[in-house]
Parts: sequence; structure tokens; C-alpha cells
Amino acid sequence: MREILPALARWYAAGEPFGLATVVAVNRSAPRGPGAAMAVGPDGEVVGSVSGGCVEGAVYELAQEVLADGEARLRTFGYSDDDAFAVGLTCGGAITVLVRRVSPETDPAFGAVAESVAAHRPVTVAVVTDGPAPRGAALAVWPDTAAGTLGAPGLDAAVTADARGELAQGATVTRHYGPGGQRREDDVAVFLESFTPPPRMLVFGAIDYAAAVACIGSFLGYRVTVCDARPVFATPRRFPEGVEVVVDWPHRYLGATETDSRTVICVLTHDPKFDVPLLEEALRRPAAYIGAMGSRRTHEDRMKRLRDTGLREDALARLRSPVGLDLGARTPEEVAVSVAAEIVALRWGGSGAPLTATSGAIHS
Repeated sequence: MREILPALARWYAAGEPFGLATVVAVNRSAPRGPGAAMAVGPDGEVVGSVSGGCVEGAVYELAQEVLADGEARLRTFGYSDDDAFAVGLTCGGAITVLVRRVSPETDPAFGAVAESVAAHRPVTVAVVTDGPAPRGAALAVWPDTAAGTLGAPGLDAAVTADARGELAQGATVTRHYGPGGQRREDDVAVFLESFTPPPRMLVFGAIDYAAAVACIGSFLGYRVTVCDARPVFATPRRFPEGVEVVVDWPHRYLGATETDSRTVICVLTHDPKFDVPLLEEALRRPAAYIGAMGSRRTHEDRMKRLRDTGLREDALARLRSPVGLDLGARTPEEVAVSVAAEIVALRWGGSGAPLTATSGAIHS
């Protein structure tokens, strides 16, 4: 839902109800995972997607019905090859979609949720999907407060406690309770969707390659910062809208910046006076990916200098250099694709081989 929130927030602020469809369960292979969302707003405008095109027409009709009568609906779409005109997924899996009406009257906390997501503040949205509780009822849970109700104080209390636990892990799950929040019962299904701050991508070196990497990083959902010590190059107009641009010595900026196990660090300066102190700092802290641009000769010289700083071989092994996968890239945009491919492969454990040369699930 994160990617369509700007449109949803605009409709909500104007007091215009919309039908919000959310994937709440997936069985086997499916185009989109839990949390994927599509909304139908004023004048039938559509934003988002729940299946990449397979069942959007049917979901649109459901949303129109929900907007007309206010009753939330739960529908499962699977694969069917018996009827050429049947609505279903071509990938052989199944998705379950909840469609509910959202407006200031039906969901008073939605505006605060949208503001939190936009400001990178963590929040979990809990919605009843099935059982003896109001289907579509929503409860928003932050680390220190909550708003809304699922229809029963005991259910609110149990879900609030669980939502904070899921929020700490950034998890999106379905949990089951009794009508009063009893944990040993499973009559009521509640979908918990956690919105944690997006992972950081730190790009060092304000060059053309950096602009392309920043663009694809934003597309992949990272919060992107470009840093360079040269103010003539580190200007916002040279980079995509929404990318933070910082003028500072790279190693000094990184030293003052918090990173975690999701952070991506791309060093594109290929200048030893910037690279070595920056990479020494990067390799001593948590990060999901640390890549550096440069030729193989530059890489060998850089590794020697880093060993001279006292870094151990296990730390040096974290460095991906030269940066990116071998795609034969030539332009900055093509190089950015190769860098993004390496980041995705490392994140999910992909081999980087062509899908025709692999077996098993195509996408996890």
C-alpha cells in the first residue's frame, strides 16, 4: 500500500470515500504478496495493483459494490483453465483479497497512518478479515499509542500487543483470536500490515552513475541519500526528486549516520582519498551491501590500502568490487541496472543466472 498512499491520502483529506483492496493471503505462486493494494477512488479512478493484471477487473467491480453499500468483502482468486472467461491467476496460485470502504467516517485513523508512513514513522494497521467481528474494522498501532477499534476492547488489547511485536520485526501476517481477544481461539482473523521506515541507500560520489543508481534505488523502495564533498557536483537539481543530497566528506558523513542490516552502501567516487577512509568506515559497521566502483586494477590497489588499515579478511570479503553483475553494461543507466541486480540477488540469495538455467520457483 505504501506506493499508492499519496493518492489515498489526497482522497481521504478531501473526504472522498474509496474502496481499498488488499492482498491478505497468498497460496503457492502469486504475482503480488500480502500487503499489495489497489484502490478505486472518485469517478472510478484506479491506483495500484493486487495481481499484476489477472484479477483487477473483478476487484474493481467488488470495490464499486463496497463503495455502494459499505459492506467489506473477502474474495479468493485462484487458477482455472476450465473456463476461458473465468477470472483467475495464470500462475497457478491463489490470492485472498479484502476490499473495504475507507473514509474519515469509517476509518478515523487512516489520515494519521498515511502521515506516519510518509514521515518514515513505524506503524502497523490491523484489519479484521473474517469471523464474528466487523469485517473491515481497522486499528492503527504505533510503538506508543493506538487509534481505532476492531469492535471489542479485549480484541483491541490483544491485537495491539501483537501488532507492536510484529512492528519491531517489520512483519506482515494474519493472526487469529477469539471474539474477545482470546489467544487460544481462532474465530476472528486479523491482518496485521507493518509499515517500517524504508531501508537506506547511501550513494557516495555525485557523478552521472550516482544519479542513475539513485533513480533505480528510489524505484526499489530505498530512501536514497547522495553524498559528495564537492558542492559544485552535490546539487539537488542533478538528482531525481526525493533524493537527499549532502555536501560532506564521505567518511565523516557515514561515521555520523546510523546503518543497519538493510542498508545499501554504493561507493562510486573511485578516488583513494575518498574511497579508503569511507570503505574502512563502511566495512566496520552493519550493512546489507557494500559495493565500490572501479577497475580490477583499482580494486587490487584499494584492497591493499584497506589491509593496511588493519581490516581483517572477513571484513574485506563483504566488499563487492567491481560493483554490479556482468551484464555488459555501458551507459550509467545500464550500470545502475547491474548494481541493482547484484543488490537484489544478494538480498534474496539469487544466483544471478538466467531463469532458463535454473529450476524451482521462478520468484520467491
